[in-house]
Amino acid sequence: MPSGTDVLIIGGGAVGSACAREIARSGRSVTLLQRPETPGEGWRAAAGMLAAQIEATPEDPLFNLALAGRSYYRRNAGALGEAGGRSIGMMESGILQLAWSEAEVDAGKAKVAWQRQQGYRADWLSTEEVQRGWPWLAPAAGAFWAPEDGALDPSSLVAAFRADATRHGARLVTDEAVGLDIKDGKLLGVIGAADRHRADSVVIAGGAWAGRLSHLPRPVSVEPVRGQIAAFPWPEAIPPAIVYGPHCYLLKRGDELLAGATMEHVGFDVAVTAEGIRELLTRVAEIYPALATATPSRTWAGLRPGTPDGLPIIGPEPRLPGLWYATGHGRNGILLAGITGELIARGMAGDELPDEARRVRPTRFWNW
Repeated sequence: MPSGTDVLIIGGGAVGSACAREIARSGRSVTLLQRPETPGEGWRAAAGMLAAQIEATPEDPLFNLALAGRSYYRRNAGALGEAGGRSIGMMESGILQLAWSEAEVDAGKAKVAWQRQQGYRADWLSTEEVQRGWPWLAPAAGAFWAPEDGALDPSSLVAAFRADATRHGARLVTDEAVGLDIKDGKLLGVIGAADRHRADSVVIAGGAWAGRLSHLPRPVSVEPVRGQIAAFPWPEAIPPAIVYGPHCYLLKRGDELLAGATMEHVGFDVAVTAEGIRELLTRVAEIYPALATATPSRTWAGLRPGTPDGLPIIGPEPRLPGLWYATGHGRNGILLAGITGELIARGMAGDELPDEARRVRPTRFWNW
């Protein structure tokens, strides 16, 4: 049995690796437990968008947390790039959200007014303005423009989180967590498929698999949601862009155009289906007609960790001291990974957390 560690993190994806980095930087000893490469890990299929303003509404409980997530990468992009040996691919080119109906136009204009009143940059673009700036898109009724939103490369980000965590003393171990190791009501660590791992504290950051651990003090409300994605060569004549359409998006990463993504409740099935890709390409072709006859260069799928209310689960387990949750981020795993790591590290240090952290506390599901 390996020697113990202060904190063991289950899950080496974006959220788990971010937690490892932030906790290790605080001076604690950290072990990051990463299962052998598993098809469907959410971060491997993520678009990496930092769409804090695009997806927000006045009633959105995640808005402030999303803004904090975007700010985290602005503060840390340079340090993470140095740690990982390459840029994390920050693209701060803005995000365009197209509107097609009168109702969407009204909603977009209202969102511009609401966000401007709070001091954030946002604009409404007319049909003519959209056509001048993005002539390759299908004519729309207008668009919401968030110039401070953007994207990054999830693979580079995870590599950077892991590298910086290691630089601060974290240890990476490959093993599949099977369950919590508990004796007489006390958390001792984690039972792995290959070994037992002792730890004073455990962070569950296992994504879609978070609720499959044995000996949990109560059910964890996380289920997989499949997203299928297609890639095409990015046209050389078109500048980098990120565009939202009805239930779809497209963006430039490297020399590819990524088009995504479906939302399917099919359990842990990570198969790419002809029906799913056909549905996706139909939606994307509505905003970029040139894709109507194009053939994807590759397709793949990932499993997002979804929760009943669409919000992540971040914070301590009151029934079992030492157990923490950092899971259920759904489509916002990349955007919220860094700030989640900060919240977990601050919580472990006993610091007071911001108000937005209360919205994602684990106990919101357990008032019965």
